[in-house]
Amino acid sequence: MQKQFLEAGKIVNTHGVTGEIKVQPWCDSPEVLTDFDTLYLSPTEPVQVKKAYVHKNCVVMRLTGVDTCEAAEALKNRILYLNRDDVELPEDLVFIQDILGLTVFDTRTGETIGTLRDVNQGAGHDLYIIRRDGKPDALIPACKPFLKNIDLEKGIITVETIEGLIE
Repeated sequence: MQKQFLEAGKIVNTHGVTGEIKVQPWCDSPEVLTDFDTLYLSPTEPVQVKKAYVHKNCVVMRLTGVDTCEAAEALKNRILYLNRDDVELPEDLVFIQDILGLTVFDTRTGETIGTLRDVNQGAGHDLYIIRRDGKPDALIPACKPFLKNIDLEKGIITVETIEGLIE
């Protein structure tokens, strides 16, 4: 089941003395977070974003009602969430949170490799980290020609490895 609210970043500090917060983004790029007018501290706790800009790989935000350094400090270490309905993803992209835990199947060997444990986002492409029973994690590039299909309904990621990639 897909989560309605997706983790988007963590409030790591205050910025300045007028209540701005510094957010470590968990999105593809910090700029993604600057496009939202509403974020959430919890599913029932929306916050309005008055201003947001990228500063040193973080996002500095001013939230409605957070006008002092003390108010911003009280938000430190809180997680910010996006509402899935507020995001328009291209058809060929998925949210990482939706694929974690999916079974990874290799068409070359006809066997299940394991389950997707994490995604390491690199400059060129993502790298899938796959948990295997009783073996070290496998690493598979999340790009063509290795990544063949992601089926969220069936819960399966289909890949095609090459000899020596995960042995």
